[in-house]
Amino acid sequence: MSENNVVVALVYAGGWNSKLVKMTQTLSITSECIRHSQRLVDSPPNKLTADTYVKECVEVAAELKEYGVEYKVFRMKELQENGMGCLEGVGRASIEHSGEPAMVILSRRAPNSSSTEAAKTVTFVGKGIVFDTGGLSLKPKEGMCEMKMDMGGSAACLYAFRAAVLLKYPGNINVVMCIAENGIGPTALKPDDIIKSYSGKTIEINNPDAEGRLVLADGVSYAARDLKSGVIVDMATLTGAQMVATGQRHGAVISNDRETENKLFTAGLQSGDLTWPLPYCPEFFRAEFASRVADMKNSVANRANAQPSCAAQFIADHLPADYQGSWAHIDMAGAAMKDGRSTGYGVALLVQYLGLGV
Repeated sequence: MSENNVVVALVYAGGWNSKLVKMTQTLSITSECIRHSQRLVDSPPNKLTADTYVKECVEVAAELKEYGVEYKVFRMKELQENGMGCLEGVGRASIEHSGEPAMVILSRRAPNSSSTEAAKTVTFVGKGIVFDTGGLSLKPKEGMCEMKMDMGGSAACLYAFRAAVLLKYPGNINVVMCIAENGIGPTALKPDDIIKSYSGKTIEINNPDAEGRLVLADGVSYAARDLKSGVIVDMATLTGAQMVATGQRHGAVISNDRETENKLFTAGLQSGDLTWPLPYCPEFFRAEFASRVADMKNSVANRANAQPSCAAQFIADHLPADYQGSWAHIDMAGAAMKDGRSTGYGVALLVQYLGLGV
């Protein structure tokens, strides 16, 4: 047996039945997807580049084609044509060695679904920064180690989507992967640059190291506008402040909908991927991004004012003004790694949230 294999034997007392068969299948598929997520997060950045990450997404889509999964890939040309200036801006300095930034969308429409069922459509949006130098706001050497894990949210989203399809989730489901490397170079985003997001809003860059919220801004905007999602859950290793707020084991949840917040909290208890809610309060946090020359800045004025909630608010501000659906942001910066290795956090949480867990 390969040393990379993990085998768990389940012994049932009282006989085998259809309920146990389903439970075993759920555990097997979910654990396999957790391992795939861990493999991605643990991959060194010279191996998991933007290009190779896009390739993995396409391979997952090909594997799931028989289940009705379709996919789209937007690279630099399409990002520019579509006006996705946030994702394009973050990744443009790393094209030579990592590959062009990309948005990859995998979709599975439920059998016999109609266009009127948008409220049932769930979309996961993942931050896929394959390595984060901090850009021109360069991280110190101690802070740059393990930044290969900055795509952990997207890895969880990708493989939770795979698990949901294999476990026959009954509704429409999508995953939006926002993939880039936040590098340095002549074309890197500079403080004082102004870029335009897919939402149409302009953003004054005051911190190139606040790049995760930028790529997610384009991602959630696409999920709402183009995928007509009734529920959007974005997941990211977004802020160091999350670890101060909720620690190393609990992901922070910020949501515009109490029911969604409660479901994610309960799913955390049931799955072991623990969560804890933080304030959603646009009237208090939106002003942190005020700009004199653009619609907003990309980083806060006051770093002592609930940074995880502020960062989430930045993302939420790129949803359409008339968006009536539910949105939740999961900041899992602390929970993504333990002792230098991936925990696989997020896969089981999202599977349980969808009602597919044991």
